[in-house]
Amino acid sequence: MKTILLLAGRSTRFWPLAEKSLFPVCGKAILEHQIDRLRAGGCSDIILVGGAHNLEEAQTLFPDLPVVEQKNLDLGMRGAVLSVLPDIGDEPVMVVSGNDVIDSSAYRSLIESESNAILAQRVDKYFPGGYLSTDNERITGIVEKPGKGNEPSDLVNIVAHIHRDPRALLDALQNVDESRDDGYEQALARLFASHEYKVIPYEGSWQAVKYPWHPLSLLPLLLSEYTKPAIHKTATIHPTAVIDGPVVIEENVKVMPHATIRGPCYIGSNSIIANNALVRDSSIGSDCVVGYNTEVKGSILHSHVWTHMSYIGDSIIGRNVSFGGGSITANFRLDEQSISSVVNEEPIDSGLTKLGVIVGNDCRLGIQVSMDPGVKIGSGTFISSGSHINNDISDGKFARMKEGVLQVSDNRSKAPDPAAREQYRSGVDGGK
Repeated sequence: MKTILLLAGRSTRFWPLAEKSLFPVCGKAILEHQIDRLRAGGCSDIILVGGAHNLEEAQTLFPDLPVVEQKNLDLGMRGAVLSVLPDIGDEPVMVVSGNDVIDSSAYRSLIESESNAILAQRVDKYFPGGYLSTDNERITGIVEKPGKGNEPSDLVNIVAHIHRDPRALLDALQNVDESRDDGYEQALARLFASHEYKVIPYEGSWQAVKYPWHPLSLLPLLLSEYTKPAIHKTATIHPTAVIDGPVVIEENVKVMPHATIRGPCYIGSNSIIANNALVRDSSIGSDCVVGYNTEVKGSILHSHVWTHMSYIGDSIIGRNVSFGGGSITANFRLDEQSISSVVNEEPIDSGLTKLGVIVGNDCRLGIQVSMDPGVKIGSGTFISSGSHINNDISDGKFARMKEGVLQVSDNRSKAPDPAAREQYRSGVDGGK
């Protein structure tokens, strides 16, 4: 059986972060975590289907896997599957979305079903996805986003689908209404009418990665795999530092006097956890400085992130970002309600009561910058000292307070490449 892993989406809803499948959490790109699970579930023949924007990096991570470029990204899943299917022949295929991280047991259950099969999870509250209608175990239809109260069942489709007759799938995909954007779902509806597809209920963990805050929900799942401390022999831990619980510390990490790391946590190579810093329930990427008196809680830092006397809570920070002294993220509404964030000009309920900020790559924040819950800051943006950020700021901007009002203009500066900052690392001693 061939497994077709679909990665070609442009990740526009993942802004201000870059390509979602390549974003690192706990030392690996999300794509690497997915493929680990596929292989553990018995999927050994995997084909990556991506776009021009991500295939080169994906192939760098997995030079042993065949890759196919989807030329017309506007065709969505239908176009992705059609990019591969004509060359498959009669071999059964499993179609898997790059948006979903599930347990390896789910893939094994699908394979063992020995039938056409669709993975589905029972939900107890409305989820904006595709709902399956069934007759016992046989699937009779799929309804996309039916709206609360109109669900045909409590079974939500997860894109992990086995098609035992790829020629029938190819025929169905080639005979759809191309004026609509749901070509793959139309093909499924045709197949449900002519072939027997079995629903495979799944009760394990399932984390969709669509919006930029979704890796925060993925983080506890990945951290839960750590059961004991694992400290690389080249790491330097000061005798007064506290390593509490399952903490993974990679090579050449320095943990300085009176710092505390409370697991589960991941600390990437060459990073520094400085004097009096506290890191808990977080993933810190490589070459980061969690500076003096900084707390990082429930957050994901990419790489080359620098802080000093900061609080970073329930936030995601991109690559090559610097926090000036005293810069603070807020992560909790005063009324303790769920936090919304704007995506493509539409407010989206994150479903989280704790959500800080999401910062793109190559940003600089001055001293004492404060940021409200759910705010997003675009790549290449600089924020002047003392600013209060309560709305999203797009890419490549310069923001500053003037007479109590935030003014935003184009940024005429550029963040230095991280390599240019390495000369300063040898001088770091509990600060920046």
